[in-house]
Amino acid sequence: MSLALVQSRALLGLQAPSVTVEVHLANGLPSFTLVGLADVEVKEARERVRSALQNAGLEFPHNKRITVNLAPADLPKDSGRFDLPIALGILAASGQIDAARLAGHEFAGELSLSGELRPVRGALATSLALQTQGIAAQLVLPPGSAEEAALVPGTRVVRARHLLDVVRAFLPPGSDAGPDDGGEGWAPLQPTPLVAAATGPDMADVKGQAAARRALEIAAAGGHSVLMAGPPGSGKSMLALRFAGLLPAMAAHEALESAAIASLAGRFKPETFGQRPTGAPHHTSSAVALVGGGSPPRPGEISLAHHGVLFLDELPEFPRAALEALREPLETGHITIARAARRADFPARFQLIAAMNPCPCGYLGSSQRACRCTPDQVSRYQGKLSGPLLDRIDLHVEVPALPADQLVQAPPGEASSTIRERVARARERALARQGQPNQAQQGQEIDTHLRLDEAAARFLNTAAARLGWSARSTHRVLKVARTIADLAGADATEASHVAEAVQYRRLLPGGHPH
Repeated sequence: MSLALVQSRALLGLQAPSVTVEVHLANGLPSFTLVGLADVEVKEARERVRSALQNAGLEFPHNKRITVNLAPADLPKDSGRFDLPIALGILAASGQIDAARLAGHEFAGELSLSGELRPVRGALATSLALQTQGIAAQLVLPPGSAEEAALVPGTRVVRARHLLDVVRAFLPPGSDAGPDDGGEGWAPLQPTPLVAAATGPDMADVKGQAAARRALEIAAAGGHSVLMAGPPGSGKSMLALRFAGLLPAMAAHEALESAAIASLAGRFKPETFGQRPTGAPHHTSSAVALVGGGSPPRPGEISLAHHGVLFLDELPEFPRAALEALREPLETGHITIARAARRADFPARFQLIAAMNPCPCGYLGSSQRACRCTPDQVSRYQGKLSGPLLDRIDLHVEVPALPADQLVQAPPGEASSTIRERVARARERALARQGQPNQAQQGQEIDTHLRLDEAAARFLNTAAARLGWSARSTHRVLKVARTIADLAGADATEASHVAEAVQYRRLLPGGHPH
C-alpha cells in the first residue's frame, strides 16, 4: 500500500488538536515534499528522517516521489515532534511495517540522525488534553516525555528509546524482528501517583516583621494579592520567596494543570511536581513575556505561575505596558491571547506578590536614614503604578527596616509548617461554605457568603465613604475581612475583622500612607 496514515498531536495553548500525518509514495521524479502549514523545524524533518532510517538499517524509498501532508492544513505545526510519525508513515507506505496495527496509537518524538528518540515539549499537556476529551489512544513517546505523560491518571503511555524499538512493535506478521534489547526499548509505563514535593525556604528565617507576616498569612488563606512597600534590605524579597510554602498542598488536578503549562513551555521538572511554582521575572520583562504571546501563542509568566505565586520585585521599574496587562488576569484568572491567525486561552489563577521601594532612593519614611528625593521625584516614582492596578491588589502592607539590635537578638520566626496548618483550616472553611477561595467570589456570592453583622456593616460604610473607595475596593475589603474571620474560626464577619482589613488598604493610589 503506497498510502499510510499516522496519528499525532499538535500544540495550541493547552489544547492538543489531532494531526493526521498522511504519507504517499508515488512513481515519478524522486522527491520528498512536506505540506500542511509546517514551520521551519518541521520541514527540516526531511533530512532527519532520511538519515535516521538509513542509519537504523531501514530502507528509505529513494526512487519514489514522497509526499507528506500534515492535516488539517490550516493548523500551524512547530517543533520536531512530527519526526517519528513521518518516519513511521514512510515505513508503513513502503510496506516495512504493518499500517493496520498503527490504529489506536498516537506518536510524537524528535529523531536524532542515528534513529534515537529525543524528548519533545508539551507531552504532559497532550496527555491531559486526551484525558479531558475522553480519548483512549495509546501514546508512544521518547524517554523523558513518556514519564511526563504518565503522570496523568488513566492514560496509556509507552516509552520508546529508538526508532527500531517502535518498528519491532509494528512489524508485519511473520517478519524477522531482529535482535531484541530485552524489552527496555519498548516499555509500557504505569500512571505515576501524585507525590507531594518538599517545600522551599522556611518562614522561620524571617525575624520580626509581624505585620507583613500576618498579611501574607491572610493572603495565603484567601488567595489574595499583596503589595509590600519598604526601604531596601527590609526583607520584602525574603518574605515573598517564602510565601509559596504557606499555601495549602496542591490538589491532584491543580498539580496536573500547573505541570502541563510548564511542560508546554519546556520547563517541566519531575522533582517539582506537586510543588506550587514561584515565578520571579526581572523588571525588564516585556508585556508579552508576562502575559504570553508569539505565533503560535505560548504561555507567559502569569500562566507559568498558575496555582502558584508571581513575585514582581521592584514593581515601579516594570514597563508601564507590562503592568497594565496584568489588570484583566488579576480579575478573571485566565488570559486570552489573540493574534491575526490564531487565538489561545491559558489559565492564569496566580497570586501576585509585589514589592517596591517608597521612593527612588528607597528611604522615604525611614527612621534610620533620611530620604534625599524631592517631592516631585517621589510623586513621579509612585505615579508609575496606576490607580486601577493598585485597586486590584487586595493587601497593601508596609515593611519597615528592622533595627540592628532586633535583627541580631530576635528569636527565629514562626515556621512555615505552623502557619500552613492555620491557612489550610481557613481555606477548608471557605471551600466548605462556598466551594472556592474568598478572593474568587464575585457579585451576589459576596453578599450570600459574607455574613456581615450590623456593627461591621456600619464601620465599613463609614470607612468607604471617608477614604473614597471604589466599588471594587469595597468588595475586596469585604473578601479580606471574610478571610480574617475564617482564620479566627468565626461564622460571622465582625467589626474587628473589617477593621483589620481596612488597615491593609492604607496605601492609596500614589503610594502615600494614609
